[in-house]
Amino acid sequence: MIRSYIIHLPRSADRHGLVAALREQLPLAEIVDAVDGCALSGPERARAYVGSRYRPPYPFALTAGEIGAFLSHRRCWQNIASGDADFGLVAEDDVALDSLQFGRALTLALRHATPESLVRFPLQDREVPYRILTTDGAIRLFQPRVVGLSTALQIVGRNLAARLLELTAPFDRPVDTFLQMRWVTGANVLSVFPNGARSAADAAGGSTIQTKLPVRQQFYRSWARTRYRARVMRLAKADQPQES
Repeated sequence: MIRSYIIHLPRSADRHGLVAALREQLPLAEIVDAVDGCALSGPERARAYVGSRYRPPYPFALTAGEIGAFLSHRRCWQNIASGDADFGLVAEDDVALDSLQFGRALTLALRHATPESLVRFPLQDREVPYRILTTDGAIRLFQPRVVGLSTALQIVGRNLAARLLELTAPFDRPVDTFLQMRWVTGANVLSVFPNGARSAADAAGGSTIQTKLPVRQQFYRSWARTRYRARVMRLAKADQPQES
């Protein structure tokens, strides 16, 4: 059994249409109110977020939006961990779906998912497969060499959701960056692509967490991000996924 959770900030009126479509397309779907990071008090942020907890250290301080996004996903993990379904399908509210292709991809994913699984539905074809588990025409379900970024749409197993809650109280980096770290989460991470999902963020007002930075900060962040990703790559290669 699978339930779906759509993360949505109620004041984002330009995304109401996308949310309505997702409620029709996703199995047993309900809306989870997103956490508005800008509305959190200083003590609330301090309880949720610490500067450094896991390796490699994340090189940037989180923005209010990133803190809110992580807390929003934790709300979904709590629902999954305490719910009656083996899996939860977590969707962000800027995703649009091709129902036919998504349905095939979801069926493929559920055949191999376990309560310990994280199954990603990436919006772009950027991950290099370590092992292809099965296919349905052009759709591939595979274990990625390095887990990609983006938490737009993914299946989280109930056992994994409970463990993620423990590992992120508090958290130290953005949610998608944390979920890259198999060596911390112990998750069986799979990806399915193509999957019928695409980003509709630009048509719905753009990202709710990105901010424009001065040029000097952009250069520094580019350098630091490259250095961080190289460390993630090394750890990922040392922690290649196991046979399922």
